[in-house]
Amino acid sequence: MIRLESDYLEGAHPLIIEHLTETNMEQTPGYGTDVHCQNASNLIRSACRAPEADVHFLVGGTQTNAVVITSVLRPHQGVICAETGHINVHETGAIEARGHKVLPLPSQDGKLSAAAVRACYDAHYSDNDREHIVQPGMVYISHPTENGTTYTAKELEELSCLCRELSLPLYLDGARLSYGLAAPVNDLSLEMIARLCDIFYIGGTKTGALFGEALVITSPSLKKDFRYLIKQQGAMLAKGRLLGIQFETLFTDELYIQIARHAVNLAMDIKKTFQEKGIALYYDSCTNQQFPVLNKQQIKVLAETYSFSHWKDLPDDKTVIRLCTSWATDPEYVRQLCRDIREKL
Repeated sequence: MIRLESDYLEGAHPLIIEHLTETNMEQTPGYGTDVHCQNASNLIRSACRAPEADVHFLVGGTQTNAVVITSVLRPHQGVICAETGHINVHETGAIEARGHKVLPLPSQDGKLSAAAVRACYDAHYSDNDREHIVQPGMVYISHPTENGTTYTAKELEELSCLCRELSLPLYLDGARLSYGLAAPVNDLSLEMIARLCDIFYIGGTKTGALFGEALVITSPSLKKDFRYLIKQQGAMLAKGRLLGIQFETLFTDELYIQIARHAVNLAMDIKKTFQEKGIALYYDSCTNQQFPVLNKQQIKVLAETYSFSHWKDLPDDKTVIRLCTSWATDPEYVRQLCRDIREKL
């Protein structure tokens, strides 16, 4: 079985394993105060052109989202996101479980527009009974989105300007950030994201790390006492150097973006093959996730050799599936998939 249902199916990039092995018997301070975490933080600040940013390392994406959102919001506030946003559909109510409402807005492609956020904000403050309603307190987006789509620099600039006008902190979930940055249509950079967002994270779990995410805080108002909040929510890893070593490796010699390009290039081969076959793609994704619309027979044929995610049921017995490449996907697997699409579907 060739597994293409997600991008965290393999272990870690060989260089990470090598560096973890080389440093295995080192004695270092705990909780992210070691030299490897310090070096990784400096490498990330340099990549983001954000020398004043705070960098924290956490184990996973849901954990990071929960810590960030609960640290930013007041008790009466909620977080605005697209209705397809990860915190709304794929985190088992982690945000609500901590006492904060997710405020989802309709979105066809998974992205939030400045106009939609403005309308949500205005609707709340024009309501005479607003004290009885959860107040919008921050904005959550992801790049890429849950649907593999990406923000343009213009879209993020507009959203950032509005959020700062309305005093709504802007948080970007970067679980698959590397694949967004490697997309052929991408015109964003880490430097721009650091400038336009108040807080964001650089995902490692889905891009070559065994586990781990690097949280970057650029807004001074969000930095204070953040380590207290990480610890209080059980998110501070005692052997923090395991995270530092991994990001130290990923941000040396541009490994992070190079291995993401590998995944995106393979995904573009898959996308092109579906298009040439005349099979529709539900979202126009230029990242490592592709969403073809198939009938039951086509799904049955693919399932004989490949594993994938069932994404969405459509009328007329059609189904959207997700095929996902990763930093470690074997090109021969993709060549075989493309042959099967051409010859069997």
